[in-house]
Amino acid sequence: MDSIDTVDELEQLLGLPLERVRRKVRTSLSAFDRQWLAASPFCVISTSDAQGRVDASPKGDPPGFIHVLDDHTIAIPERPGNKLAFGFRNILENPQVGILSVVPGRTDTLRINGTARIVRDAGFFDLMVVKGHRPRAAVVISVEEVFTHCGKAFMRSGLWEPETWGADELPSIATLSQAYVQPETPLEDLEAYYGASYAERMYRD
Repeated sequence: MDSIDTVDELEQLLGLPLERVRRKVRTSLSAFDRQWLAASPFCVISTSDAQGRVDASPKGDPPGFIHVLDDHTIAIPERPGNKLAFGFRNILENPQVGILSVVPGRTDTLRINGTARIVRDAGFFDLMVVKGHRPRAAVVISVEEVFTHCGKAFMRSGLWEPETWGADELPSIATLSQAYVQPETPLEDLEAYYGASYAERMYRD
């Protein structure tokens, strides 16, 4: 492999961004950013620990779940999950985080970088109630960089084009769970667990 080991080598390969591209990186949320976040039901939050080991975790809720506190602060609610808490553990060691916010059907995305802290409770939790459940915690992020990312990756992948989808060709979550987590559990029991009732339990422990 012919590796790149220096910034100079990287810039020789990729070139430098145009000035107009540099200008898109801002330090606070605009009215358009607020509008985007109000429409977004999904994001990925990236964290790393003190040694630089990285975790990327998907987060989703009804559109607008990324709560804007002010032009420099957002909050992402935490819902019941597997309790591994890789991202939370990372934030306790290294508060630097990155967010990729997605709106279905849009090929562009909104990226937000900043510093995070974990909040156990706050008044704005009342605005994050879904199906009668307040979040158990929230990641509050002080915005340092925000910018719109162009849609080339989504366009190249055909992500929103149903004819490109191949989900039915993959093993089910029940099959994967039996292979990696619960080999002793019959597949039909796991299929029942991940069936219709699974959605009903999403906001409960």
